[in-house]
Amino acid sequence: MKGRQRARCESGSCGCLNQGDRSHSLEAGFSYVEVLVATMLIALVLVPAIEGLSTGVLSAGMHRSMAEENFHLASRLEETLAQPFNSLDVEAVLVGDPNLPTAYSDAPGADARRLVFLARYDGDDADGDGDRFTGGDEGLLWVRVEFENTDRFLETLTTK
Repeated sequence: MKGRQRARCESGSCGCLNQGDRSHSLEAGFSYVEVLVATMLIALVLVPAIEGLSTGVLSAGMHRSMAEENFHLASRLEETLAQPFNSLDVEAVLVGDPNLPTAYSDAPGADARRLVFLARYDGDDADGDGDRFTGGDEGLLWVRVEFENTDRFLETLTTK
């Protein structure tokens, strides 16, 4: 019986590797072409992934900068809204033009200068002209804070 098992084993029918059978030894490892193809595939996939990560890192920096600017604008808006309504209303009437900055703005030459605009607001459009700043309602003010020479701003309405 031992002789039969040995004969079977030598013939390769049992699935074990046989030193004399070269077809089994070729399947035992990776060929140079397989390793080369795998390396190329990894390189092709890895490059876009790394570019995506670098874009994400740059975006995070940009987001941080924009968030800081937004907080800077919001702080000036809150400082302005903390003033008594009558003081804001007097300043709006004194300036008289929603396109001119008020005394609540940062000083000229200030770094990241914030401009504050105030105007009475025509919320009900009682005069029917469609202009939100003519015929402004008493007790309703438009407040806008923006960075000088940029399109970044925050605006709101406030009441008595």
